[in-house]
Amino acid sequence: MGETSGQGQGQGQGAGTAVVVGAGVGGLATAVGLRRAGWEVTVLERRTALERYGTAFGIHPTAQAALDRLGLGDAVRARAVPYRGARIRRPDGQVLAALPLERIERRAGRPELLVSRPHLIDALLAALDRLGGEPIVYGRHLTDPAALAADLVVGADGINSAVRTAHFGRTAGPRPAGTAAWIGIAGFETGVYGETWGAGCFFGMTPVEAGRTNWYAAVPGATTAQEVREAFADWHDPVPRVLAETDPATWIRYEMRHLYPALPSFVADGRIALVGDAAHAMTPNLGQGACTALLDAEALTRAVAAAGPAGPAGPAGLPRALRAYDAERRRSAQRVAFASRNLHRFITGSHPALRDALVRRAGAALHRVGERRWRASGT
Repeated sequence: MGETSGQGQGQGQGAGTAVVVGAGVGGLATAVGLRRAGWEVTVLERRTALERYGTAFGIHPTAQAALDRLGLGDAVRARAVPYRGARIRRPDGQVLAALPLERIERRAGRPELLVSRPHLIDALLAALDRLGGEPIVYGRHLTDPAALAADLVVGADGINSAVRTAHFGRTAGPRPAGTAAWIGIAGFETGVYGETWGAGCFFGMTPVEAGRTNWYAAVPGATTAQEVREAFADWHDPVPRVLAETDPATWIRYEMRHLYPALPSFVADGRIALVGDAAHAMTPNLGQGACTALLDAEALTRAVAAAGPAGPAGPAGLPRALRAYDAERRRSAQRVAFASRNLHRFITGSHPALRDALVRRAGAALHRVGERRWRASGT
């Protein structure tokens, strides 16, 4: 096995064995953290190759700090752009409020960042490769997750998690939010960022990299690109232009879902842990999915690293480490998921005029919401 960089120990020094199920952001970050701590890690991925679509992830200051502790901060920042100057608007372009990004930046000492999904995945894969160990096993469909033999099994396999079902039952599962989302990348910079809220629908734009704009939209009942374009045809510039100049073949449509009810624990049996969407899948309205997955991964691997070397029966401190992880992350992540679900309801509610009046009169309250969002993400 290869040697680690950063946190001292390397693969094969007796810390323990782990299987990480899922090679998304949370799974890859967990594998990186465990290998840095000297664990022998196998990553199983059901897909035959990782998805390469290029939408943007928001990386909040607390998640950036987690990336730093995982040795990934510099690699991600090299391909990220800062997020500033975002506004909430009406369809006619009138500004209702400013998102509190600059205030969060002043408090945190660093800006919120946006990075394309392929760049973040590439940074995680490169770190995993540098650390050595077994390559990712692609095309692995688990039929019996309970039979996985390792000191530690990490379920990072998304909202439909097989690991969660096997070890936590079917009480919690995917629930539809009642809205379909469309996402894409425009081949130009709009210079207009934030979200525009209409009657039951919304449209958002963020920077992602030079010469491109990340966009996302939600339209009740729309099933084709033409229907989406028609829904936003009379909205303020550059919304219609973004949709007109983005090839529909590159658009992605998905049904918004969240995990419900909230899990009573993220850990089980002294050797099972869930991270990311497997533990707390949420609607995308707060832009916290990648952040919470990174925070989960860093907290879990930090706790596990402190469990000590493995004995004949595995790491003796592992059950205690998993309890510490659950105590640190569960309530925080579930608060974010709850807030995101409520924000979705607020944005898409049936009384847009009342909503807009509340937002316009509560700019200061939105700043406080933004600060709570920052704190809830891990501080």
